[in-house]
Amino acid sequence: AGLTQPDDGDILVEGKPVVPDSPHLANKLGMSFIHQELAFVPGMTVIENIMLGMPKKTRLGVVDWRAIAKDVAPIAARVGVRAPLGANAKGLSTAENWLINIARALVLKARLIVMDEPTAALSAAEAERLFSIIHDLRRSGVAVLYVSHRLDEILELCQRVTVFRDGKSVAELAGPDLTRPAMVEAIVGGVVETPVIRANARSLTEPTLSVRDLARAPKVKGVSFDLRKGEVLGLGGLVGAGRTELARLLFGVDRPQAGSMTLEGKPYAPRSPADAVKSGIGLVPEERRVEGLILSKSLAFNVGLANLQSIIFNQALPFISGGRRKELAERAIRSLAIKTPSAETPVGRLSGGNQQKVVIARWLASKPKVLILDEPTRGVDVGARAEIHRLIRSLAAEGMAVLVISSEPEELPDMCDRALVMAEGRIVGELVGEQLTRQRIIAASYASAHGTE
Repeated sequence: AGLTQPDDGDILVEGKPVVPDSPHLANKLGMSFIHQELAFVPGMTVIENIMLGMPKKTRLGVVDWRAIAKDVAPIAARVGVRAPLGANAKGLSTAENWLINIARALVLKARLIVMDEPTAALSAAEAERLFSIIHDLRRSGVAVLYVSHRLDEILELCQRVTVFRDGKSVAELAGPDLTRPAMVEAIVGGVVETPVIRANARSLTEPTLSVRDLARAPKVKGVSFDLRKGEVLGLGGLVGAGRTELARLLFGVDRPQAGSMTLEGKPYAPRSPADAVKSGIGLVPEERRVEGLILSKSLAFNVGLANLQSIIFNQALPFISGGRRKELAERAIRSLAIKTPSAETPVGRLSGGNQQKVVIARWLASKPKVLILDEPTRGVDVGARAEIHRLIRSLAAEGMAVLVISSEPEELPDMCDRALVMAEGRIVGELVGEQLTRQRIIAASYASAHGTE
């Protein structure tokens, strides 16, 4: 794409070596890239988005949109853009945005179109529409490089597959060799037995949190599990499997459309995060810098956010005590070994690992019954990762029920007693003891929501 430059190796276009040192040059070479984060400006019209970065000007230096529209209209119709070209693009669906990006590639007369995770945010019907367009592109002689972790889509669309693992090309599959088991074996790095898919393991202790048939379209579909006191339960799966959406339901950010929950045997139906906090549920969100912290505020301020009752003077005088807040923060600094100049340091100045500790510290001070951690080690260094793993285990040892969501299959066996795997919004596997391995988590992640093939 010309966004970064290779350290080694060659790129050949129609047999000739090229060095695309910019996206503009890549486009001139006939290559168009539709990234997962779409190039799209909501405040512009449909045709302006299609022509983004390339409208031709007249000799007077103006853009003749009427002339451009005559050329663009048949291309937009070919890929199924239904919105009028002059309409404002604000409010269009993700699927429509994808079609606009494909139309842009065809306007560029691209001979190769690269699509990165194109169905990540599409419904099943929208994905089928995209597949039909991809088949049409192939028949017209356009080469498509389809980047995806969804094996069913690969099998439906592709004639040849290259598998990458740890930054290296490890397998090329085509014809009769192109099967789901062969792809999983290449991804994992060895043969893996079919993962165990069964009901939750029984335990002598009563569940702290019970979830039954919880659903919210389109991402969570009939999820059931139990989480017990003193247990670290992992939740693995691929990006887009519905894990974060499940966490939002558990924490009251979204409301379920079906199903039920109980907390310590009593009905639990949070209408908001405030309800969840009052009930004893804490959430460390995936996007800590956006959803978990106020970066411009101090460490003490952030730790105190979920603990206002403990840092006010009293109910009759509900003003925050700076001394109590500082004391709470300093306890967190000591117990979690947070590296900071002081409790008054803005958290935006701390490292990623220490920022994550601040979010965790906020919940520890409120002593929740259940703590949900969504990607707790994302963006932290190796040392901080090990510290967070130890902290999670220590919380469980003290009796807390902990749910850890992670996209990194190698880290769940390190800290979890048990792991569930989600695919396409459903729980498709449960792994315990010797079965809880990186390879089995990956194999289950690539399973169909209706079973393996």
